Amino acid sequence: MFTLKVDQEIELQLFQLHHSEELYQLVDVNRNHLSQWLPWVDSMSSPIQYHSIIPSWLKQFADNNGFNTGIRYNGVLVGSIGFHQMDWNNRQTSIGYYLAEGYEGKGIMTRSVQALINYAFLDLNLNRIEIRCGIENKKSRAIPERLGFTQEGIIREGEFLYNHYHDLAVYSILAKDWKN
Repeated sequence: MFTLKVDQEIELQLFQLHHSEELYQLVDVNRNHLSQWLPWVDSMSSPIQYHSIIPSWLKQFADNNGFNTGIRYNGVLVGSIGFHQMDWNNRQTSIGYYLAEGYEGKGIMTRSVQALINYAFLDLNLNRIEIRCGIENKKSRAIPERLGFTQEGIIREGEFLYNHYHDLAVYSILAKDWKN
């Protein structure tokens, strides 16, 4: 099973079927917090739903087309992070992430994103990584800003979030910028 050790406290672990209940509980307990920014949260009503989602994530990983991992902080599942689809022709991908409300402010997400960036540029030899965040999601936007990403612009009404569209800030970083 794929795991990426971030540091002494954090490990990124590829989701497996036996994580279904634990993952559902993470989302369910943080439902109000996560649904502010993630359009799929309210549709998750049972751990059984992950029995079809997790195999698709594992296939994505096996096909070398991105992956979705759990963020474990001192062994506890506290969030998720991964690469969306890989564009191997242009050597680029995008990162998506979320974190349980009670674990914000500990640097967990910054360190996790940093580890994925290192993995993308150093191990996968990618050239470009993108992150998109709701423009009002200040905590999520702080991650790429803290890590030296360039804000490329705003996608107006770029995502439908339950009953309305919201704008997305688009950030990117290039391998040459990360190394320097």
